[in-house]
Formats: sequence, structure tokens, C-alpha cells
Amino acid sequence: MNIEEYDYNLPEKLIAQTPLKKRSDSRLLVLDKNTGSYEDSIFKNIKNYLKKGDCLVLNDTKVIPARLIGEKIETKAVIEILLLKNIEGDVWEALSRPFKRLHEGTILSFGAGLLKMEVIKKKEEGLVEVKLIYQGILMEILDKLGTMPLPPYIHEKLQDQSRYQTVYAKNTGSAAAPTAGLHFTEELLEEIKNRGVEIIYVTLHVGLGTFRPVEEQDITKHKMHSEYYILGDDAAKKLNKAKEEGRKIYAVGTTSTRVLETVMSKYNTFKETSGNTDIFIYPGYKFKAIDGLITNFHLPKSTLIMLVSALAGKDNILNAYQHAIDENYRFFSFGDAMFIK
Repeated sequence: MNIEEYDYNLPEKLIAQTPLKKRSDSRLLVLDKNTGSYEDSIFKNIKNYLKKGDCLVLNDTKVIPARLIGEKIETKAVIEILLLKNIEGDVWEALSRPFKRLHEGTILSFGAGLLKMEVIKKKEEGLVEVKLIYQGILMEILDKLGTMPLPPYIHEKLQDQSRYQTVYAKNTGSAAAPTAGLHFTEELLEEIKNRGVEIIYVTLHVGLGTFRPVEEQDITKHKMHSEYYILGDDAAKKLNKAKEEGRKIYAVGTTSTRVLETVMSKYNTFKETSGNTDIFIYPGYKFKAIDGLITNFHLPKSTLIMLVSALAGKDNILNAYQHAIDENYRFFSFGDAMFIK
């Protein structure tokens, strides 16, 4: 399977640089995965496409303000660190820039020493393991020193940090937002609930995979980085009941999808579990958990466009994307949404 099959031409002007004033005012492209037909709508109308008894599964991960600018203590050289994943205790996996200036034993300082890091292991592709040295509560220090780790295609400064966070974000641990959920407001979720739709939360902490392009020409050779997930007992019971009763399960975002498909692939049922997943979903994959998906528009040649192509068919996806381009939809993290039903 050639990566070039998942390429498309996107005018740079369509890459959304800032969020809309109101989250639910985003546009919504509704795609029928069986017929390939699509229609234009507004995200706040998502409630009209959901029926009583449907399950809507959201990822409640919370993004860490994990981008830090500091310096090497010995040379005062400026270093940027992006904390990706807590390995254990105060040891984290991180991306560093520049990478070559670091070596094992290097001490970094942030906020005039409020936070320090010792590089304990150099890996490949800019990855390091660092031990954090601080006094007090780490998340309070990161709130003070760090900024949201926006993707590299966003060049505008984010004025309100909370806009790169879903309104239901709860479990801290992500290096990037589950962006499909950014369109929901508390009011819209309440309206959806009042229509008899069951809202269920899972957790997947978004990590390195978000920042890594697919570099293999044959996509089947691509190795996904693992990300930590949690499916709780209450959520598992509700999802199993929905399956038994033939009700629809709609995932909000590719992250929620990966949690549900990971668990069903492992156990052939939903159950309380947690762990790391490196599931890679691309065309040919048979979905076991979800019936549909609310998602954003994804980068060309990305694992995410491969996932939505597996669900709706590559031609259907690329046709819908071309329509979105023709109609000046906004793309990527702060962009518009798609509902694959």
C-alpha cells in the first residue's frame, strides 16, 4: 500500500491558524460511509444526526502545557523541550531542539531554575529521556513556565490556552489535544444528552505519534508509537449493553477510536482495562467497536487519513476532502469537522 495514495493538495490558506470565536460554529461535513454521499452543515447541528440510544464516546485527556524554553546551564545555549510522556516518577520522554547540543548528563534550566532537567538518555530522532528536578507540584510549575504544544503548521500565537483543550478535559497527560472534541460546548453536550444520547468517556494520552510523519513508502511498514489508554468499568458496561441492543457507537476523534478498537481487538468485548496501544488502522482493517466517527480534516499522508479511509473508503474520503477544499473548509487542529456516519 503506497503512501502516495493518501496524498492531496491543500492550499496553505485553508490551514486554520486560530480557533473560531464559538467552538460549535465550525462547519460540519456529513459523509455517508456506505454511499460516499455528503452534505454541508454546521457543527452545532450534530445533535440532529444522533438518535436516542446512540453512544457518543469522548476522550477526556487533558493537554499539558508541555513546551518549555530553557537553557543549558554550562553554556547558556537556548534549548526547547517538549515533554511527551511520563515514563515513571520524574522521568519523562521528551523531544528536544536542537538535539545535537545535548548529551547524557547535560543539565537544563527553565524559569531561572524553577524547573531543571538532567538528560539521562539520548535516543533517536530528537528523543531524550530527562529527569525533572523541582520543588512543589509539577503541574503548577508547568502551568507557570510552559505553553501549549501547538502543531508546527500553526504559526499564530494562541491567545487563550484553554482553546487547545476540550471543555470536558479531565485526565492530565497529553502532548496534543484530541482535536475532534474541540468543537463541543457544554451546552451542546447537554442538548445531546437531553435527546437520549449516552455520553461515555475514555482516556488516551496523545503522544509522539501526533508529531511524527509516515516516512515509509509502503505504509504497512510504518511503526506506530505507543500511547497510554484507559477504559473504565462503567464505560465498558455501557458499551457492551449498547452492542447487545444493536445501538450505534460513535467515537469522537481518532484517539477514542483507537481505544475502543484496541480493547475489542484484544478481548472481543469491552472491559475495564488500561495499557499502551500502538494499533495502526489503515484500509483493510475490519472495525469491531465503532459504527461512525466525528473527526477533523487530517494531514496528507498521515496515519489519521489512513484511519478514516479504513472506515469510509479511500475514494469516499478523498472526494469529500476535495469538496471541503472547493468549499473553503478550514483544515487541521483548529479547523472544521467531519461526521462519518
